[in-house]
Amino acid sequence: MKEILSAFSVLVLLAARLYGQAGGVTVELSLEQEQFLPNEDLRVAVRISNLSGQTLRLGADADWLTFNVEAVDKNVVSKLGEVPVQGEFTLATTQAGTKRVNLTPYFNFRPQGRYQVTATVKVPQWKQAISSPPKRFDIINGTKLREIEFGVPLLPGASGRPEVRKYVLQRATYLKQLKLYVRLTDVSGAKTFKVMALSPMVSFGEPETQLDQSANLHVLNQYGARTFHYCVINPEGEMLARQTHEFSSTRPKLALDETGKISVQGGTQRPGATDFPAAAPTNSTHVSEKTIAP
Repeated sequence: MKEILSAFSVLVLLAARLYGQAGGVTVELSLEQEQFLPNEDLRVAVRISNLSGQTLRLGADADWLTFNVEAVDKNVVSKLGEVPVQGEFTLATTQAGTKRVNLTPYFNFRPQGRYQVTATVKVPQWKQAISSPPKRFDIINGTKLREIEFGVPLLPGASGRPEVRKYVLQRATYLKQLKLYVRLTDVSGAKTFKVMALSPMVSFGEPETQLDQSANLHVLNQYGARTFHYCVINPEGEMLARQTHEFSSTRPKLALDETGKISVQGGTQRPGATDFPAAAPTNSTHVSEKTIAP
């Protein structure tokens, strides 16, 4: 009996070691974070490392890379569409490539709960599929802080009644830290256009907000004892500016400048890696890297 248990343990150990790799090809899946609000972009990175001694040709088929999302109770999450991944490329031996996609538009994981996602890469040369180890994440609900209704500016030459939308500021606890989000919806709140995380926030105080003449939302949020995060979001949910400011002899605040534009007055702006546009990340690895075009 002991021999049977020992052999079973060895098989389990070997399966764990081989999971996510075959023939010198490794598939790894990573997430930007582990908690998301409903409708927030859930961006995943699939890293394929080739140490097989052969050049791999991937991406020719629409299903060369597939994703499976399920709840932790093993219920399958319904798909809303096929994730667009097609685009042929090669990976020479000792080379790795990373494919990044946003899963939110293609799976219904909006309800609050715990989920896991797995990526599977098909290698047509070997007629073999390699799946990554699963990655788990949580969908959490935030607390509404403020709603700001606005009319979307009409395009030049257009006429008629403008569309009304809402900016909704929310906060949620992420890894025991408060985090500030903005949700862009229609006026009823039933349709969400965009959800994005802005920055951590302190438990005391409230973020400052103002709308400019173009219906852009300006947010100044304190996230440290002396540090503030400033950003500007347009009516399409795009980030226009992102800056870091510090308390100096005066406290940073939103105000109109001499030209009638909203800006941060007081305090001192501190350049940082999170400024928009964000600084490009750097990687160190033993194999050469390439980014697979979306």
